[in-house]
Amino acid sequence: MMHSHIAVPEILTDLAARGRLCFRLQEIEQATGSSASAIRASLRRLQKKRVIAMPARGFYVIVPPEFRALGCLPAEQFIPELMSGAGEDYYAGLLTASEYHGAAHQRPQAFQVVVAKPRRPLRCGKVRVEFVYRKNAARIPVQSRNTPAGILNVSSPEATAFDLVGYPRRCAGLDNVATVISELAEKIESARLREAAVFSPVAWAQRLGYLLDAVGAGEKAGAIFDFINETSPVPVPLVPSRELKGARLDKRWRILVNANVEPDR
Repeated sequence: MMHSHIAVPEILTDLAARGRLCFRLQEIEQATGSSASAIRASLRRLQKKRVIAMPARGFYVIVPPEFRALGCLPAEQFIPELMSGAGEDYYAGLLTASEYHGAAHQRPQAFQVVVAKPRRPLRCGKVRVEFVYRKNAARIPVQSRNTPAGILNVSSPEATAFDLVGYPRRCAGLDNVATVISELAEKIESARLREAAVFSPVAWAQRLGYLLDAVGAGEKAGAIFDFINETSPVPVPLVPSRELKGARLDKRWRILVNANVEPDR
């Protein structure tokens, strides 16, 4: 592909000309013919000039001028290649997925990615990525979204609703979850909600049904109501971390209501 001792900036120019803005250290080592220490020194100089950034060890991105103030590529433009290179299943989920589906009540502080193996959060310039561990991430229904750098996996509206309910602390609390679900409801299909339900604990379905009712979107919840009843559900708290003293039982969803839900209108 390349002749020996080609300068690192030339290689990066060639990559960018071919529309590739992500690369790994090994690729540069194979392409230049230079020593590893010389390559690393060159990459460090380019990082100081903000021409490139390193979101993860050994994984770099070329930062076009329009993103220099950000100090990195936007996460959606490097997460697919980062995860595919690591051989890991992933999807953009929770509040990030909600934003893709038009339920952007408030912009999430971090780009949220659901993964099948635990991963540390990463920061690249002003870009923050939060990884949420979900053991069966590979089985969750996703949709493909085109980005300037390729295709990004995003959880379906229905799978997103389940994740919001399952990880409320990652989503600024139950009130915000209810707000986002009220905005997401128009994209949710009842039959697909039932299909997505099998990948989550029944308690999540109970909480989601309760919240759909609470935000005036109960008509979307009919199919999961049937699904729940097939499982002989036990009563579960609306907020697992709160005490149950004084909680009333919602008989329809078998929810112990131990918190008031106040979505923003």
